[in-house]
Amino acid sequence: MCSCGNRISPKQTIIFQFRGLALKPVLASAGIPLIINDRVDIALAAGADGVHLGQSDMPYDAARRLMGPDAIIGLSVETRADVEAAQNLDVAYLGVSPVFATPTKTDTRSPWGLDGLARIRAYSRHSLVAIGGLNAANAKEIIRAGADAVAVVSAICSAEDPFTAARNLVHCFDSSTDKET
Repeated sequence: MCSCGNRISPKQTIIFQFRGLALKPVLASAGIPLIINDRVDIALAAGADGVHLGQSDMPYDAARRLMGPDAIIGLSVETRADVEAAQNLDVAYLGVSPVFATPTKTDTRSPWGLDGLARIRAYSRHSLVAIGGLNAANAKEIIRAGADAVAVVSAICSAEDPFTAARNLVHCFDSSTDKET
């Protein structure tokens, strides 16, 4: 299953693996790590630099054993208990999910909102990646609330001009290096 709750056929798994294998050298030449969502098996098969795990995916300890000590492992946190449990884990980042409601991912808990994101920032020692309902209109607020990075799908994939949408998000992030309000 993928994090969206849908079963992935063997054919889709092979396509996922080949896409990872094709992306790896392109990203590596730009100095960008390949992180595979949910699937440790695909990450290993594609030679990915890491994996992002949701709460219903492979447990962190098992993923770390399989991926090795140098792999980038990110972990989604949906509840305060998830945040507390992750505090002593050697994860590269926490994916705060969802910050806002999003039609892209409907199998998550209630949105954290900006206040929830700020509370996690005050508590957690980890880098925070905001996930869910993010776009150029709210990116600066998210960064000011404590996110170190943002993960987007709809803001780019649903845009009339994905390149411009991506460029606008980068601009928002670059101009928000001062996290003070």
